[in-house]
Amino acid sequence: MKAVLALADGKYFIGKALGAIGEVAGEVVFNTSMTGYQEILTDPSYHGEIVTMTYPQIGNYGINPEDVESGRPFLSGFVVKEACPFPSNFRSEMSLDQYLKENNIVSIEGIDTRALVRHIRTVGAQTGIISSTDIDPDSLIDKARKAPSIVGRDLVKEVTCSKPYQPSEGIWALGEGYSDCSQIQRPYKVVAYDFGIKRNILRNLSSLGCDVTVVPAATAAEDILKMNPDGVFLSNGPGDPEPLQYAQKNIQELLGKVPVFGICLGHQLLSIASGGRTYKLKFGHRGGNQPVLDYKRQQVEITSQNHGFAVDESSLGENVKVTHINLNDNTVEGIQLLSAPAFSVQYHPEASPGPHDAQYLFERFIDLMKEHKKGAKNA
Repeated sequence: MKAVLALADGKYFIGKALGAIGEVAGEVVFNTSMTGYQEILTDPSYHGEIVTMTYPQIGNYGINPEDVESGRPFLSGFVVKEACPFPSNFRSEMSLDQYLKENNIVSIEGIDTRALVRHIRTVGAQTGIISSTDIDPDSLIDKARKAPSIVGRDLVKEVTCSKPYQPSEGIWALGEGYSDCSQIQRPYKVVAYDFGIKRNILRNLSSLGCDVTVVPAATAAEDILKMNPDGVFLSNGPGDPEPLQYAQKNIQELLGKVPVFGICLGHQLLSIASGGRTYKLKFGHRGGNQPVLDYKRQQVEITSQNHGFAVDESSLGENVKVTHINLNDNTVEGIQLLSAPAFSVQYHPEASPGPHDAQYLFERFIDLMKEHKKGAKNA
């Protein structure tokens, strides 16, 4: 069945329907990862986006129930050059097309994804429509122009959990699956704000001895403090950080009272709560090969990234120190507060998918909680 991807600027691509039949709007972006499509599909940070994979064949190793980052796919649509119809892997339980159908994800294959990505890099990410029900390009272009932008929208409220929960799953090992951390000693009590949290973040925290309680995004700071945590984690999530004033306010009330660690959207929210600003990137950073310089260690790490907004370095005050920088475009990749035990990074140290160069950051959070507990005990 024919399908069409149309962009708001008038560009369109004709291909074949993949996954669910229907029509969907979203911001068209691209991800340069060669593998990890299942984790990308289930990352809540992609809510509101139509994700284009730059690698030409996707679905080679199929779909399995372990490689997921949330309970279901959250992205709006999926674009690939070729979807492999006959996956080959001992863990595979279904094809990519079947998975997309079962989860009602409208997708398209058979278009020139290289041309699409070059266009996005030139003109910038923009709203688009995938449709297999309306294949008139002019009609779809008009719909794309009328569809809402992700700028200024609170997408977090659409992906956050509805009530607190306590995960105990640890990191995965071949032949063993995910470890059970409920049976190990976990001396650090961490409250994690769910702005669209990925499971592998929770697995890393649990495996390092954190007893984690995940709470909804709008949970008040005073309710967090009543839980007497050793640390607070600010998670990744979708969209524009500026509208999330409730989150910014809660973070401001927590700073100085408890150690704070933020990733991705959590990094942006910590920056805003500390007096900074963010801005929209032309086409964002999405992939598993972004080079980042850690000033403290004077080392370059290859990182997994997924964001369309960045922190404006010029807006950061004397209280905020830039700790990491992207070597491709010099954007801010990490900060540390000088007046409170708090730090954050723009990228994803939990990987999934991606390299594990930055997993030391979870241990840095543990060390920060250790120091804070020691200081509180001696006070």
